[in-house]
Parts: sequence; structure tokens; C-alpha cells
Amino acid sequence: MTTASHEPGPIEALGDLERFLGDALDTRLTLDAIETGAETRGRELLRRSLQAHLDARAPGDVGAALSVRGATGPIRLGHKRLHSRRLVTVFGAVTLTRVGYGTRGHASVHPLDAELCLPARGYSYELSRRVLKAAVRGPFGEAMAVTEEHTGVRIPMRSIELIIKDAAVDVDGFYEHRARTTPKPGRGEILVGAIDCKGIPMVKPDGTLHVTRRTKGAKIHKKKMATVAAVYSHPPIERTAIDVVDNLFINPDRPRPDRPRPRRHAKRVWASLTDSKDSFIGDVKAEMSRRDPHHRHTWVIVTDGERCLQRKVTATFTGVTLILDLIHVLDKIWKAAHVFHPEGSPEAVTFARVRTERILNGQVSQVVKGLRQMSTKHHLRATKAKTIHDVTNYLYANRDRMRYDEYMANGWPIASGSVEGACKNLVRDRFERTGMRWSIDTADALLKLRAVYLSNDFDEHWTHHITQEQQRLHPTPWTVVQK
Repeated sequence: MTTASHEPGPIEALGDLERFLGDALDTRLTLDAIETGAETRGRELLRRSLQAHLDARAPGDVGAALSVRGATGPIRLGHKRLHSRRLVTVFGAVTLTRVGYGTRGHASVHPLDAELCLPARGYSYELSRRVLKAAVRGPFGEAMAVTEEHTGVRIPMRSIELIIKDAAVDVDGFYEHRARTTPKPGRGEILVGAIDCKGIPMVKPDGTLHVTRRTKGAKIHKKKMATVAAVYSHPPIERTAIDVVDNLFINPDRPRPDRPRPRRHAKRVWASLTDSKDSFIGDVKAEMSRRDPHHRHTWVIVTDGERCLQRKVTATFTGVTLILDLIHVLDKIWKAAHVFHPEGSPEAVTFARVRTERILNGQVSQVVKGLRQMSTKHHLRATKAKTIHDVTNYLYANRDRMRYDEYMANGWPIASGSVEGACKNLVRDRFERTGMRWSIDTADALLKLRAVYLSNDFDEHWTHHITQEQQRLHPTPWTVVQK
């Protein structure tokens, strides 16, 4: 029973490398040419060395037969034969020949596969890890190019997509599994959850008609909204309305205060295209509960003004303060300012600044009343009147979540900068590049893995993924039958 391959071994590859370096002396090659040539030959030396190791390794012949547990009792796998398998590694492709135990109606069992911890697909875990890390950072084409440059191995784009989907299967289980080691808030810290939504451009469904000229308001492509969340903790930091306004508006007469920002601890970001809002908000609650299972810290949830989202948060959480994101409020204030003053004018800036300061001082109802009086006094009509109507209704409906004077006195956050940053870093910077269109399953899998990467959990998750896949590949323990 032989398992050796018939290609030249590492000694020949080492000789080729030595000859190349010797010839470089005679031809006086430049350093960059020596580096390139030596790297290619050195990689081949490593590949042949790995192949030689696999050839020399015992093929996994553990006995005459194996016994595995079946639905009706033990199953004897007594048919034994050699099976070869091709595996692409960071050094190149190698072939592994090992003993398989089987019987009619039952898949073969290869003890050496479990011993070597071989993956389900034909790419080694290390190669998959490298291409996956490149894919979560940038386009698949760049990931292919970077991987090929660093390893000499070219992985097709379709294979990259499959590797991503395989790894994403274990993301949710990873965070549930590490509940005991989830970082806890420090003494006196606030536990913050922030939730928002961000659109991802989707591929057009099959059968979509080609449009020669779009009508007014029609989009080039449709987006599907991904729900985005961030959870973290930080110490309370008190601010005043003037402190916040000075940071939001440039005032040449008053220098911007140089105040230290609260340091966010153990920030985790994630997103989903497929989970319902109820399920996703439940995941946010689960993450916060893992960090503070006995609810000993103050819990704060920051969201935008979407009523459906707010109602679902209120229905899911108890003992939590729901805060309307100040950035969304500021957007409404600017819309009102541009009704009465031209965009970019000093008057518009002053208008927005004054009303923002009043809102931060707890005077939401007064601002709403003043805007409505201005609309009547200026006899606004049509679009301008509707803008003021929409803005004032928005502010009034959310007034119970805009007690910013109390929030700031307690040192609580009033803006969802963390989740806004997640929308940018997690979604926009990766999924909204020019020409990108996504299928739901690929985008959702990549969202999960990019979130793991941005949360600094990539390496820990990868170890968990390998463990879980090995358990799926070898779910049934076997015993050796000698006769």
C-alpha cells in the first residue's frame, strides 16, 4: 500500500534555488529580481516539503475495520481502500492519499482527515483565513490579487463567496458561546446600545426589464435595508448645551473646547439583511445581557426617529432609557432653517444654532411652538409649509426621548456616533463602492464577517469556526474493530 507522490522532492527544489542564486552572481541580477525569483522557488521548496511530509505520514490505517454508531445500532465499516484528495495550501496544491473505511449505504470515514483537521472544502484553513481577511476589507477582485501575490495561489471569485458563507454560519454561535468571557462594563460605566439602518444596493432580479430612460425620482438600483447595531460601555461624561453646540457649530468668537471624548470599551458592531427587526433587537438585548446579566448598570438605547423601531425597542427592553439621536434632530432643524434662510448663509447657521441650544436645554415644546408661529406669520404655503409641519410633528412626537438636559447631566450619550460610524465603516465603505451590487445571501454573510473583523474578534471567531466545522464533519465517534 503506497502513498507517495511521483513528483520531484524538496531536494531538487532546494537545488533549483541554489542554482538560481549562483546564476544571480554571474549575471549580476538586481535585488528586486533576486527577491522575486527566490520567493517563487522558495515557495515551491515549501510546497514540495509539505508534500513530502504528507507522503511520509501514515495514511490513517488504524485497523481492519471501524465501528460507528447508527440509528439502529453499531455499523461495521469493513471495506478499506485508499482515497486521494487534492488540497490547495498557502504553498500551492498538494495531494493527500489516505485510508477510507466504508460500507454500502454509509459515507467513508477517513481517520487521517480528522487527525490533520482537514477542512470541508479543497482549500486549507490557513489559505481560507487569509483570503477571507482580505475579502472583508476590500473587493473580491482585490482579495484574489492580494492572495495570489502573497501565496502564488489564485482562488476563483466563486470559491471566495463559498468560503465566506461557510465561515458566516458560525458567527451567531460564536457570540453565544463566549458568553462567559464577554467583557463586562467597568464600575460606574454606562452600557449603550445603538440601532440604525443602512441600505445596500442589490442585484436586479431575474426577468427585470431594461429601462432605457429612468423617470423622475427613479433609482438606478434598489437597496435593501440592513439593520445595524453597536453595543459598548463607557464612563459617564457630563456636558452642557453650550459644550455640545460649540462642537456642532463653528463659532469664530468662541474656540472649540478641547474636551476628551469618553473612551468606548469592548465595542461590538454587527448588521443583518435577513433578520427581522424583532429578532435583531432581541440580539441587541442578548448582547447587553451577556455583558450585564444582573442589570447592575444603566442601560441606554440610542435610535433614530423611526416609530416602528422605537416601539419594538420599547416592547423588547425593560428598565432602559430610549434616546433620540441628536444628529437626526439636527437634520430636521437644518431643514427648518433653510425654509426661512438660504443654505450656507450666516442667518441659517444662527437659526439652527439657537434652536439646537434650546432643545438641548429641554425646551422642545417651545421650539415647536415657535416654528409653528413663524410658519403662520410668514404665510408659508405648499412645500415650505409642509416642511415646517413635518419637522414640528417629528419633534413633538419624540419629545419624551429628547430630554437632553437630563441625559447630559447624567453623563449619558445623546448621539449615535458609534452606530453612524458602523453604518459607514461596516456598510458603506465595503458595500457601496462604485458598481457594486449584491445578492442577499452573499451580502448578509459578508456583513457578519466584516462586523466580526471590525469588532476585533476575527481570529477568535476563526478558531471557533474550525472547531465547529470539525464537529460537523466528524459528528459520530468511531472505534477500531480488529477482526
